[in-house]
Amino acid sequence: MADITLNRLAKVYPGGVRALHDLDLTVRDGEFFALLGPSGCGKSTLLRTIAGLETASGGTVRIGDRDVTALQPGERDIAMVFQDYALFPHMTVEENIAYPLKIKKVSRAERAAKARETAEELGLGHLSERRPGQLSGGQQQRAALARAMACHPQVFLFDEPLSNLDARMRLEARTFLKKLQRELGVTTVFVTHDQAEALAMADRLAVMEGGELRQVGTPTEVFRRPASTFVASFIGSTPMNLVDGEVTAGGGGVRVAGAELPIPDAASGLTAAGEKVVYGIRPEYLRWSGTAVEGAVAGTVSVVENLGSAQLVTLECDGEVSVQVVVDEDHEPEPGGRGWAVPRNDRALLYRDGNLVTAPADAGRADRADRADGADGADGEPDTAQAVPS
Repeated sequence: MADITLNRLAKVYPGGVRALHDLDLTVRDGEFFALLGPSGCGKSTLLRTIAGLETASGGTVRIGDRDVTALQPGERDIAMVFQDYALFPHMTVEENIAYPLKIKKVSRAERAAKARETAEELGLGHLSERRPGQLSGGQQQRAALARAMACHPQVFLFDEPLSNLDARMRLEARTFLKKLQRELGVTTVFVTHDQAEALAMADRLAVMEGGELRQVGTPTEVFRRPASTFVASFIGSTPMNLVDGEVTAGGGGVRVAGAELPIPDAASGLTAAGEKVVYGIRPEYLRWSGTAVEGAVAGTVSVVENLGSAQLVTLECDGEVSVQVVVDEDHEPEPGGRGWAVPRNDRALLYRDGNLVTAPADAGRADRADRADGADGADGEPDTAQAVPS
């Protein structure tokens, strides 16, 4: 197979609209890599530029040891699955699967045999004579995957292929797709706006905003240590609480919504008294208490949302601040009641100028340097070498 290397890749549309800003990125050989971000962030443009459906305005695209920047899509040895599957309505399932082989001048007998074999592998053998209009959404998705598989490409490119499926089928499809990619070992780039999908499926992922890479890392790294407030607010099925605060005298805590909360262990010693910061903590990492607790955020319960095995409780706190807490099923908070959210110190994060503030992993070396724009390099590390003192 092959890796994908982007070097200062840019895309500018007529009128000066810049969709991609000099991106540097490497997708490793055999990796399942997700491009994640809100609508309009440039993730589909990036995928289409890798595929050759969009012409790069600058930089290079390499697949394996070949520079494919100037090559046509058919010359790049890639296969793409689109959001709407793009199956030919007048062809049967078998004919759709065999079509890429027909374009490559493979003999009729060979391509028919390969199409039948691929259809059987994906559970479509009994549907091979049907047309797309006679298939369910999940069956159409598998037919599109079979068509991509049949030509044995170096790279799979998926443009939100699960977005047209219902919730139950999406869960089944993402498990199937992850297992299939593992078995084939093909380098895969998967575009999605669904962060739960990206966290569940990807080996690594890139969070994009405004045509730039905001953070690149494993799902665990991006979830537990988001590099900026944008990443923190975007990642997570329940968004991270991001509350303005001020470091207290002596630098021993942060004043948030009328309470003094402890500075996270990882950021101790990096903030000065009176400094304005953002205190970030996920609802899952807050403890709930029905009685007054020293050093906890107090608030009035305004909304209780049932999540099944837990409840998502919204507290209206001092200073018009809202905080959300995930409460286990043993508690029954009532709207209008009082509640206190107690942070788990090891799970809280501090942000300064929109960037995560963390302490050095070892004495004398910095784990992260601040940047005013919050952007990271392609490998998830800051582009600057400036150290944050411990």
